[in-house]
Amino acid sequence: MKQIVRGNEATAVGAKLCRPDVIPAYPITPSTLFPEKISEYVANGELDTQFITVESEHSAISACIGASATGVRTCTCTASQGLALMHEMLFIAAGMRLPIVMPIGNRALSAPINIWCDHQDTISELDTGWMQFYAEKNQEALDLVIMAFKIAENKNVLLPAMVGLDAFVLTHTMEVVDVPEQSAVDEFLPPFTTSASYLDPIKPATVGSFGTPEYYMEFKYAEELAMNAAEEVIDEVFAEFKQKFGREYKKINTYKTEDADIILVTMGSMSGTARATVRQLREEGKKVGLAKLTVLRPFPEKELLECAQHAKVLAVVDRNISFGFGGRVFSEVSGKFVNRATKPLITNYIVGLGGRDVTINDYKEIVGDSENVMNTGKVETQTKWINVKKENL
Repeated sequence: MKQIVRGNEATAVGAKLCRPDVIPAYPITPSTLFPEKISEYVANGELDTQFITVESEHSAISACIGASATGVRTCTCTASQGLALMHEMLFIAAGMRLPIVMPIGNRALSAPINIWCDHQDTISELDTGWMQFYAEKNQEALDLVIMAFKIAENKNVLLPAMVGLDAFVLTHTMEVVDVPEQSAVDEFLPPFTTSASYLDPIKPATVGSFGTPEYYMEFKYAEELAMNAAEEVIDEVFAEFKQKFGREYKKINTYKTEDADIILVTMGSMSGTARATVRQLREEGKKVGLAKLTVLRPFPEKELLECAQHAKVLAVVDRNISFGFGGRVFSEVSGKFVNRATKPLITNYIVGLGGRDVTINDYKEIVGDSENVMNTGKVETQTKWINVKKENL
């Protein structure tokens, strides 16, 4: 059924369709509409779940961990400072192999205080052991929530997952979304069952207990194996989703990359503007393409190498910054070309921090700079900031 919804509501609808047993939540801009809608669904009988209002985001993820450790389906949501407050518990959720799903309204971190979009919050949590998915549109936000549950709960994965959607650009913007029928989602995502050990008062056990040097490293290696296994599971779930609902997803969605000399690498809502830029530049005879990352963790190395095999320049566009180095997506991309005999030149551009618009002119500047790199064969400045107002410094 077609509905016009904001991005936050799209993730709430997606969560409702998955029938979670427990949803602890604490409101934070720009994700507040998620718990608001969940509370409505519970109050009017649309959703049978234990909705827990807690005193902080740290408590929300802690309650998720406790609930998930009993073997039930659970989720929550947050953004920015709230995600940062969860930081220590994110490692615990992954280390205990708990398939929690959490939509994130991607928002800048302070200081200064800023409620608008960039990817610094989720990027800062890349190493916690959570899978990470990023939506370009509200439809993707809904669909990725549903698929995240199925991927996370796979017996070969059992890892938590974040679904990022850009603050205000998606969270508060109305778009037409095709909402699947409940019966179809029930067929796609059956009730959560697993043979893994979970907390049970009839059979007492200790979970996530003290790990000595004799065992700790093997636990971490098991997480790495699970994250690697998630690559194949993601492909399988994406394929099953297309067959069931007709919408196609790939770890990296490409656009006109087959013969492209320059490929823009993007993530999130700014990918639509990049696609429009590619169309314009193609009309001008410039061989430019787009590679949009839908999955950032596990990192889609095979798909990246495949789409970039003929490119001369990869222009990685980051909506985050690892201070003193460059963009974090740039580091991920460039790291996959180390020790390869042939590889494209890789450039990096920082854009759109704190909600600054990312425009077609910005992308044209990026392509122009990448053309200079392609023509000279040299990267003079590895990371460049786009549309910085020098008078504000």
